[in-house]
Amino acid sequence: MEFDRPVEVKVWGDYGCFTRPEMKAERVTYPVITPSAARGVLEAIYWKPEFFWSIREIVILNPITYFSILRNEVNVRASERVARGWEATGGGLDASDSDVRNQRNTLALRNVAYIIRADIIPKSADRGVEAKHRDVFRRRVVRGKCFMQPYLGTREFTAWFGAPGPEDVPQDLSMKLGRMLQEMAYLPGRSGAAKPIFFDAELKQGVLHVPPIPETSV
Repeated sequence: MEFDRPVEVKVWGDYGCFTRPEMKAERVTYPVITPSAARGVLEAIYWKPEFFWSIREIVILNPITYFSILRNEVNVRASERVARGWEATGGGLDASDSDVRNQRNTLALRNVAYIIRADIIPKSADRGVEAKHRDVFRRRVVRGKCFMQPYLGTREFTAWFGAPGPEDVPQDLSMKLGRMLQEMAYLPGRSGAAKPIFFDAELKQGVLHVPPIPETSV
């Protein structure tokens, strides 16, 4: 049935970084895009409040290649209020000051490409809404339209997207990836508090199968 088939999109880019939560100061990527990052790509292409995205599968199309970046990063954030104070009285953030600057290493991925398969889950019982959003999403993929430019983990790693082709086959890779973030379940009310939901991720013949989102977190 049409409703049982996930929509799919191919995404690729020169670089990607999907950091492991157990790493604090240094950014170390998973070998594959995470479901939360994949959901961000889909929402950048098409998002409506009437439904949410549930990632079903992620297919790795290119060999896994790592590279390392050493970057200078600032330890403080300049808020709008502080910036307006600088405008009025002078001053600013001196990034050359060693007290506000720190060198951090990033282990990222190079030349990445994936097929993301996902389900559109309507927030109502109207299955016609699902069909409508499927059609809109597919048209946007074919035409290359998006609400904002998708990215692969960090905003400087731009992602491109299109429809998968017959030449797109998964890599012959199988490995255990450890605990991986699946979803942030926001608590009732408007406090903004959320509970992270993890799952035991495993790559089987180049495909990461993602379990369904628990109904209690929707």
